[in-house]
Amino acid sequence: MKASALFVKCLEEENIEYIFGVPGEENADFMMSLEESETIKFILTRHEQGAAFMAEIYGRLTGNPAGCLGTLGPGATNLLTGVGDSNMDRAPMLVLTGQGASTRLHKESHQVMDVVSMFGPVTKWATTIYHEDTIPEVVRKAVRLARTEKPGAVHIELCEDIAKRETDKRPMAVKKFRRSVADDKIMNQVFARIREARNPIILAGNGCIRRRASSQLRQFCEKTGIGVVNTFMAKGCVDMDAAYSLFTIGLGTKDVVTCAIDAADLVISIGFDLVEYHPSLWNPNSDKAVLHLDFLPAEIDENYHPELEAVGDLAHSLWMLNERVDSEPLSFDMGQQAAVRRDMLEIFREHAEDDTEGSIRPQKVLWDVRQMMGPEDILLSDVGAHKMWIARHYQCHEPNTCLIPNGFCSMGFALPGAIAASLVHPERRVLAICGDAGFMMNVQEMETARRINSNIVVMVWEDHAYGLIAWKQENEFGHHTELSFGNPDWRLLAQSFAWHGHIVPNSRDLQAVLESAFNEEGPSLVVLPIDYNENLKLTHSLGEMICPI
Repeated sequence: MKASALFVKCLEEENIEYIFGVPGEENADFMMSLEESETIKFILTRHEQGAAFMAEIYGRLTGNPAGCLGTLGPGATNLLTGVGDSNMDRAPMLVLTGQGASTRLHKESHQVMDVVSMFGPVTKWATTIYHEDTIPEVVRKAVRLARTEKPGAVHIELCEDIAKRETDKRPMAVKKFRRSVADDKIMNQVFARIREARNPIILAGNGCIRRRASSQLRQFCEKTGIGVVNTFMAKGCVDMDAAYSLFTIGLGTKDVVTCAIDAADLVISIGFDLVEYHPSLWNPNSDKAVLHLDFLPAEIDENYHPELEAVGDLAHSLWMLNERVDSEPLSFDMGQQAAVRRDMLEIFREHAEDDTEGSIRPQKVLWDVRQMMGPEDILLSDVGAHKMWIARHYQCHEPNTCLIPNGFCSMGFALPGAIAASLVHPERRVLAICGDAGFMMNVQEMETARRINSNIVVMVWEDHAYGLIAWKQENEFGHHTELSFGNPDWRLLAQSFAWHGHIVPNSRDLQAVLESAFNEEGPSLVVLPIDYNENLKLTHSLGEMICPI
C-alpha cells in the first residue's frame, strides 16, 4: 500500500478516534488516505492552535491521544502553543505535520524549516519518518510514549515524497504493559512516617485525577480522615462535599487553604507536579517534612526535597497504603483542617444572594454556575483573572470536571477545548468560561462549533482589558500600564456565526439565562459584565488574613 495509507492503518490499530487540524498540500496524500478510514474522524478547524487545544482536551478526558494536524512551516508553527500546553499539562497527544520533499530539506527551500527541532522542547519525542518501512515502528513508539506516565505530546513529521511511496509493511499490534509499582519496603517506611505524624495533610496534584488513583485516594481519606488540598489541575480528585476536602491551593499569595499546610507537620504529596504550584509558595523555608508519591521521582528543587519517595503506579501505591491502614488504623488531630474547611465554605456562600446591576461579582457567577452544573458536567477555564476565581471558588465532585491549564497556561484554550469535551461527552453540560481577551484569541472556532453543532455554552466575562495582568501590576506597582481594548457587539457576533446569544446585565437573571442556554440546540454565547474591583479586594483581604483555628 501507499505509505500514507499505512500511516492511517497504524493510527487505526492504535484506536485513534479523532484528528483535528488544517491540512496543506504537503499532507495531501495523508488526507486522501485518511478519508478512506472508517474509524478515524477528521475535524477541520479554523486555526491549527484550536486543533491542538481540541486534541489536548480529548487526551485529558480520555487518557488516550487524539491527533492534531498541520502542514509544514506556518501550519506547524501555529500548532506549537497548543502542543506546549498539552505537554506541560500532561495530556497525551499526537502531533502530525507534513513536510516538503526529502530531496529539498538540505537547502534553502520554500516554507521549509526544521520542524522536528522546533517541537523538541515542547514534546516528549519529536521525529521525522526517514523511510516508509519504519512507519509502523514510529507510530507504535509515538503512541506508547504519549500515553506513558507522565503523558504528553509526541510529534511525527511525514515528508510529501515519502508519503507517496509504496510499502509492504503492516501495522504493529498494540501491546500494553503494566506500570511498575513502588517497593514494598518503601511503602512500609511511608506508612510508618505517616503514623508518626500528628497533623498530616495531603497535597494532591495532577496525577490524582486518573480514575483509579482518585478512587484509591478517596478510600485512604475515608479511612484516615486526612485532609486534602488539591492543585488547580487536581480538582475533583476528592468530592467537594467530603469532610476531608479542603479545596484548592495555588494562588500566588497566602490563602485560607495555605493555613492548613502551615499547620501540618507532614505533607503527603501525591501526583504533584512542580509546574502546577511552585513549592516556594507553600514551603518557603524548606522546612516541611514531605513524602512524595508519584509515577516518577521528584523534580530537584530546594523547596521540595522529600524525606521518602514512593515511585510507581500511583493507584497501586495508594492501594498499598489502604491495605496497611486496614491492618493498623490511624488517628490524627484534624481540628485545624476542619476550621479551614468551615471558613472556606463561608467564603463560597458570601455572595450567593447578590443582587447587582451593571456588573456581577466573580463569586456570585461561580456560585450560580455550580448550582447549574451537575456532578459530571464539565467546566473549562481559559487563562486570565477569571482563572484565579474559578480555581478558588469552583469546586468539584468528580475528576476531570473542571479543566484548567496550569502548566503552560495558554490563553485561547477554553473555546476549542469545549468543542472537544462535547465530542467526548455529548450527554453532559459543557461550559467554557473565558475572559474577553482569551475568547477573542480563538474566536474563529465559533464556526467549527456551529458546523459540527456542538452543544456547548461559552461564558465571556467582559472587562475590556487584560485583567489578570492589570491585577498583578496593580499589586506590585500600584498602577497598571495600558491594557484596555474594545470588543465586538456580542449579539451580532453570535448571530454572524449562527450561535444563540445572551447578554446578562444583572446577577438576578444569571441562572435563568444559563438554564436557557444549556437547553438550546447548538452552541450558545453568554456575556456578562464582570466586577473586577473584587480582584484587589481579594488581594487586600488575603494580605490581612489570620489563619482560622
